[in-house]
Parts: sequence; C-alpha cells; structure tokens
Amino acid sequence: MHYSNNRSVAKNITFMLITTCFSLLALTNAQETVKVGVVHSLSGTMAISEVTVANATELAIAEINEAGGVLGQQIEAILEDGASEPAVFAQKAQKLIEQDGVVTIFGGWTSSSRQAMLPVVENSSNLLWYPVQFEGNECSPNIMYSGAQPNQQALPALDWALEQGFTKFFLIGSDYVYPQTANFILNTHIMDRGGEVLGEEYIPLGDTNFSSVINKVRAASPELIFNTLNGDSNVAFFKQMEAAGFDSESLPIMSFSIAEQEAVAMGTELVAGNYAAWNYFQSLENDANTAFIAAYQAAYGEDAVITDPMIHGYIDVYMWKAAVEKAGTFDVDAVREAAYGLVLEDTPMGTVTVDSNQSIYQTVYVGKIGDDGQFEIVWDSGEAVKPEPYDPLAFPGNTCDFASN
Repeated sequence: MHYSNNRSVAKNITFMLITTCFSLLALTNAQETVKVGVVHSLSGTMAISEVTVANATELAIAEINEAGGVLGQQIEAILEDGASEPAVFAQKAQKLIEQDGVVTIFGGWTSSSRQAMLPVVENSSNLLWYPVQFEGNECSPNIMYSGAQPNQQALPALDWALEQGFTKFFLIGSDYVYPQTANFILNTHIMDRGGEVLGEEYIPLGDTNFSSVINKVRAASPELIFNTLNGDSNVAFFKQMEAAGFDSESLPIMSFSIAEQEAVAMGTELVAGNYAAWNYFQSLENDANTAFIAAYQAAYGEDAVITDPMIHGYIDVYMWKAAVEKAGTFDVDAVREAAYGLVLEDTPMGTVTVDSNQSIYQTVYVGKIGDDGQFEIVWDSGEAVKPEPYDPLAFPGNTCDFASN
C-alpha cells in the first residue's frame, strides 16, 4: 500500500486464540516497541461481526512489523474484548490508555461502543480509529471516522431504491443511536423526495423476537425494508421473515450491517437476493484487493470472507502509520494534523483520502447477495464521495472542519 501527502472465521473463534495471536505480535527483541490498543467484541451478540475486524487489524500490524515497523519501532498490539457492552468498551479503553500506555486505539463497532469510548479518549487526549459506518451527527477531534457517513451509505442506498421505483418503505433497526439517527436522516430525505415511510420499529440489541414487527410489516405492505439491525438479531429476523412467507422477490431488504461475513454465518439461503450498501465488497476487482484476500485467507483459512469493516480496520492501521511517519512522532496532536489530506493509494477499496473532518472520501456500492454469500455490485457512485458528518437536510447549520480551527 502506497501513500502520499497531496491528498469460517466468525464468532466461534475464541478470545484465547486471538489473544495469543496478538501476543505473538509483540515478541521481538530486535527493536523497541510502541504500544497500540485494539478493542473489539470477541464475545456477545456483536462477535459475529467484530472478531474478523480484529483479525484484519492484526494482519495490518503484522505486515507493518515485517516491513520494519513505524519510525524504527515494532508495533505491540494489546487486544481487549469489549464484550458487546458499551460500558466494557469504556473500561477497556481507559485501561489501555492509563495502564498499558498505548499511543492510539483501533476498534469499536456499534455507535454505543464508540460513544462510550469518546469521553475516555477526549479526557486523555488519545486518538480512536473507528472503522464502521455510523450515523454522523458527531465530530470529535479525538476520533478518526473511516467508516461511511450517512451520505456515503444510507443516502446513496435511498438514491438507488428510488431509481428502482421503490417509494414505500419500512424501517427496522436495533434500539440504539446509530439505527435511530440513520433512520431519522432517511425519514427526512424520503419525505423530502416524495416517498412514504409506512412504519419504523426498533428492538433491543440482541433480541430475537420479531413476531410483532413482522405483523406490522405485513399490515403496512411496504415495497422495501431498510434494515439497521446489528449482530445476532439479523439471524432471527431473516429466519422469521422467511417463516412468515416473505422473500427477496416479494419484499426485498436493504441492509447496512450485513456483509459477506454475516451472510455466511447466517446461512446464505436466508439472505440471497437481498441487498446491502457498503464502500467495499470482496468482489471488487483490483490488485490490492486480490493480494489482501490471499493474505487474509492464508492467515485465517481459505474459506474466510472479507467485509467492509474489516478493510476499514486494516486501512486504519496504515493511515495511522502514514500519519505518524509524516509527523515524525507518535504525539497524538501531531499525528492527527498530519492525517489531514493524506492519500492512501492502491488499497483493497481503491484510493482513499483523509478529509479535514477526520473522515475519508470513499466510493459507494450497492450489492445484491448471491447464493454463495458474495455480492454482485449493481450500482456505484462512480467517484469517491466527500464525507458529510452532519446531513445538511436533517441537521442544517452544523459543520466540521478541524483544519480551519
């Protein structure tokens, strides 16, 4: 991976196995080490998604160490289990900073986990690299947001849906900040563009009873469901939708948290024919993606699949390395400022550029899930989309630009 300054592994992998892998990364006597923290859910409802992001982060660190490290130092990764609980994420982040002395942290998935870590990194003047799509409406100087903003996932998905002739929607999500805020933004844009939201339902993260929700879906008769469920709840939802007689032909579902890993873990027969919007699919054809897939499968099994958050977790480590080397120091403020305008070329998702709002420009794709769990790309944005942390229609008047501060 080059940069310039001008602009099946799943929940069943045990915490002990991953911790051992990360411990091996730290065993070097040849050079000094610099400590970084990695915190993901290796247990609980979110492990189905987060274990592989931890793996991809580990792979990037191993590659960098093999190539000589950062500023002449090897990276010592300290892995912690957020256990799918926001309070645990906060505790682990504080431990990593105060006890372990890490210079930066990589991790988190749900917005609740990110928001739990936010005051920790702000109060300690540390820096969190967050790799997952989120709801926007937040801009912290102590978080680098590489995952999609709403204008890089949810709203392009709406563009595609309207182009296909869908006008009547039902919104279903887990009961926390990301689904609620993302759906507020979707609601605002759907109404502004003449569509209809026929229902909006939330269930607790990890819940598995969708009987009431599905009855409401049946009564409303939408043309498309926007799905912001996270974790294991998706398995129950798709199974119960199938049992109720719905399929991708009669009522397609557009998901924002189901990628290749989740499709395989859930069973591809449940999700085939439905859709998802991301900034990366394993089916992307470029040399860097081919090389990454080969390296990941060599490390974690030839049947391992790759997802958007995994690629963002992987790229986050390389962005941090590039910013550190540009700054010539591990100092958090210097690294953050050095990241603005940074360009990473030849990544698995193509060229990405870091904006001064601490998010990245990235292309948007809509994919249709095939019988093998891979996605056929049916639409793309054509060019990298500038990130907008604050949607101008839903949250007018809010801006975020740290370079101008």
